[in-house]
This record gives sequence, structure tokens and C-alpha cells, in this order.
Amino acid sequence: MSEYTSIKNWAEDDKPREKLAAKGKEALSNAELIAILLGNGTRNKSAVDLARDILKLADNDLNKLAKLSIADLSKIDGIGPAKAITIISAIELGSRRKTTKITNDEFVRSSSDAFQYFGPMLQDKEYEEFWVLLLNRNNKIIKPYRVSEGGVSGTVADPKRIFKAALEGNATQLVLCHNHPSGNRQPSAADIKLTERLVYSGKQIDIEVVDHIIVTQGGYYSFADEGKI
Repeated sequence: MSEYTSIKNWAEDDKPREKLAAKGKEALSNAELIAILLGNGTRNKSAVDLARDILKLADNDLNKLAKLSIADLSKIDGIGPAKAITIISAIELGSRRKTTKITNDEFVRSSSDAFQYFGPMLQDKEYEEFWVLLLNRNNKIIKPYRVSEGGVSGTVADPKRIFKAALEGNATQLVLCHNHPSGNRQPSAADIKLTERLVYSGKQIDIEVVDHIIVTQGGYYSFADEGKI
């Protein structure tokens, strides 16, 4: 085992902050970027070593890292609630940045557009959430609306709440979306039945349900692309 050396005693080019300033953020490893967030290590481990422990906990998978809770991260010796919160906050900012880019484009014209909008928001959720994206006749985004959130295996989507939000927002089109934390992209029998019910109800009041997207960490399922709407 090599002797522990504090980052303060590393060569300037190897220190994460100095390396980022000199060579740019792309030059840093995931561990080095996390180390900057941590700020410092412990008496026996550098911030980079602690960052490597964090990545190991997530199997070196940033998608898994995004799902870790404060309690999960705090299991690592040297990581308290404050450091855990800093990491979780940084990951959340990254997710929101992706969503902001799509929101500023203001239009959703395909299932891919819908997934780019909802993916960063829902891919890392441990529980199901059901959302509706309100659109005008030109596919311009009016606003998103969260209908419900539930458990690991399901959530309730009340048609009355959905169409109340649509009418109040003067929407003429809707994109439905919910996530499957299990990773299974295929719709359940309940998903299919609900979609059919919402499509039918929308027609009665001249509001078109143009798609229903099921988001998973590995991709998405589109009812429209599959000819189910």
C-alpha cells in the first residue's frame, strides 16, 4: 500500500483545482471533478481518494451515482451529510441544465423532443411520477404539469386533474409522460388502458393527446411511434 500524501503536497499539475484552471474541465477525471466538490479529504485519505470511494459505491456509473441518497453517500467514511448534499446538488444542476435547453427551444414536435425534455427530469427517479406537457396548436410548450407521484411500481393519473390543467392552460394538445424505475420500457396493461381513456376523453373536449412517453434510464417508449395513439 502506498503512503498517503495530502493533495497539498502534490505537484501543481496534479492538483484538481489547478489542473482545471490550467487545462480545462475536460482534462479532469470523474474522481477529480468530485474531489473539487468535496473540497477536502480526511486525515488518511485525499479528496480524490474519497471521490474514488464514492464512484466505487456507484459501480463507476454516473447514472447510478445520481440515484444515491444522502444516507447512501454518508455510509462512506469521511462523507458526512454536508458533502453528500453538495454532490447531490451538483448532479441535480446538471439534470436541470439539460431540461432548460429543451424548454428554451419551446417546441415539442416528436417523441425524441419529448424524451429530451422529460428524460433528465425523470430518468433518475426511484419512484414513478406522471407528468403532462401542455402544448398549443403549433406544438409550442405552454408549461409542464406534474399530475402525481407514487411508488416504485405505479402512480395514479386522474383524468379530471389532467384535463382541468389543460383547460386552465388553454392547451389544445397534450404529451403524457411517466417513468418506469424498473427500467422496463414496455407499457403495462394499466398504462395502455389509461392512455386509451385519456385519448378518448380528450376527443370529447377537442384536446388531442399526441403521445404518451414512458421514460427509463436506458431510453423511452412512445405510444405514437408504436402506432398506439
